[in-house]
Amino acid sequence: MRVRPGIEVLLDRRRDLIRGARVGAVVHPASVLPDLQHTADALSSAGDFQLTALLGPQHGARGEKQDNMVESEFYRDPDTGLPVHSLYGETRQPTEEMLKDIDVLLFDLQDAGTRVYTFIYTMAYCMQACARWNKRMIVLDRPNPVNGRQVEGNLLHSEYSSFVGLYPIPMRHGMTTAELALFFNSEFGIRCDLTVVAMEGWRREYWFDQTGLTWVQPSPNLPTLDSAIVYPGSVLVEGTCLSEGRGTTRPFEMVGAPFINSRSFASHLNGLGLSGVRFRPAYFQPTFQKWAGAMCGGVQIHVRDREVFEPYLTGIAILSAACALHPEFFGWRNPPYEYEREKLPIEILCGCSEIPEMIRSGALISQIKQSWQNDIADFLRRRSSYLLYD
Repeated sequence: MRVRPGIEVLLDRRRDLIRGARVGAVVHPASVLPDLQHTADALSSAGDFQLTALLGPQHGARGEKQDNMVESEFYRDPDTGLPVHSLYGETRQPTEEMLKDIDVLLFDLQDAGTRVYTFIYTMAYCMQACARWNKRMIVLDRPNPVNGRQVEGNLLHSEYSSFVGLYPIPMRHGMTTAELALFFNSEFGIRCDLTVVAMEGWRREYWFDQTGLTWVQPSPNLPTLDSAIVYPGSVLVEGTCLSEGRGTTRPFEMVGAPFINSRSFASHLNGLGLSGVRFRPAYFQPTFQKWAGAMCGGVQIHVRDREVFEPYLTGIAILSAACALHPEFFGWRNPPYEYEREKLPIEILCGCSEIPEMIRSGALISQIKQSWQNDIADFLRRRSSYLLYD
């Protein structure tokens, strides 16, 4: 049986939630129905409510911004003619002006299941704005593409709160957007007038390719489910001088730099015995971003068994290996990064300073993993009452 996402359920059976209302929608390229019709197009052709505006997150409502940290501007949607307000720039929360012709704000973004993916904080900011300006908000649920069962990593420390980590959740949270909306609204005192429309047919153990839905990249550098599977760990590479494979056809699966010896790097990583993964020596030349135009030595991450693979631990192991093998060249990236201008990018990605310090000090990977076990136990207890699916 195919999973039915929230937008399909809304249009088929819950139109009473928006009938007669002026509706705004937060959308991006993966905001599609199972037949691949875009949510904005489906909403604009309906006759029992009025779609008045679109709001676009990072990379834009139609995915027009191809690189990372490229801001969007106001424009008119070429297909519907509707105003499109940007939620990625110096203004990341909807303003009163953006919401003036909206009674109900729909949120229909495909998340990546990772704490540092900005879409869930765009959702939180929309909830805050709706609470402030007395608007209703409806979150249309979609699958967590890397399943809702596996949880990994330390909780974010409040002093490292940023647009890539607003609340204390683990790197891999194992929740859907609607579950997170309920969690954020209650646990962190947003208190907006919130309704969630759950999926039908989704189970916590499902990976995206088990849903019967078509993968549409939620952002330009997550082109495949494979890239989404490794992303919760290799995203840490963004906080270093290494390339995370942006500017290649395998972003987040390729990691390296000109100073890395591919064979020794792969051998070191394979020698750690990490679960469900092998590292292949690889060379690549990014066309943009870090080391653009330079030949990089490094590895490609090959996930052999995704059920036991630990992406966050793997990402930490990659940074630890680069630090140990090339201490004279390896270093942290300097700010600014995602609107944080003081703290190191690696610290806001990890959500703390302790993990980067352990990497620098040469701590064993097993010790680093052990450091977050109490965090995981606490989070699993707190999230339990907000879960919508078996």
